Amino acid sequence: MKLVIMTKSTFFVEEDNILTTLFDEGMDKLHLYKPGSQLVFSERLLSLIPEGYHDKIVVHEHYRLKNEYDLAGIHLNKLSEMVPNGIRGKISRTCEDLNLLKEMKKNSNYVFLRRIFGCMGNADKQSSFSVKELEDAAYKGLIDKRVYALGGITLDNVRMAKELGFGGVVVCSDLWNRFDIHHGADFRDLLALFRNYQKLVG
Repeated sequence: MKLVIMTKSTFFVEEDNILTTLFDEGMDKLHLYKPGSQLVFSERLLSLIPEGYHDKIVVHEHYRLKNEYDLAGIHLNKLSEMVPNGIRGKISRTCEDLNLLKEMKKNSNYVFLRRIFGCMGNADKQSSFSVKELEDAAYKGLIDKRVYALGGITLDNVRMAKELGFGGVVVCSDLWNRFDIHHGADFRDLLALFRNYQKLVG
């Protein structure tokens, strides 16, 4: 099972240090997700991460960064988005509809299926699917090793995602909630959590 880390949606001071340390610890796939941000901020972040790790980074938006920094690939968030001309490498997509998974997998190396698990205390981020719906999708071969679970991933539900047949999990909030971006400098708790995820998916 693959472990994908998605960046926090906003930039913060210690971000390059944390990401570099995560790569040092064995992070294999990072999705650079900064919706609505200016290109220059993503460029700056990438310039602060050692070049040897650039081939493990997938970029959302600002797709020109793929070629400029020799990144692993691009991620398309919208169904209607097309792969820009001149972009080579891995292509991944986000899907919110089980009925579209089969078609989306044809044009992608892997697909994020959104809103798998709900986020506690957030009514706007509840699961879009019942366990029965996910089990049926796995039985039909829609959920497989090229479909990664996104949304509400915690240590407590990684095992369920694996049992449902997902090929990976995408971790975001659970990781970044362990670090105070405004006042924090010590990110040992975040690293400890990352190592626990590594053990679970391994």
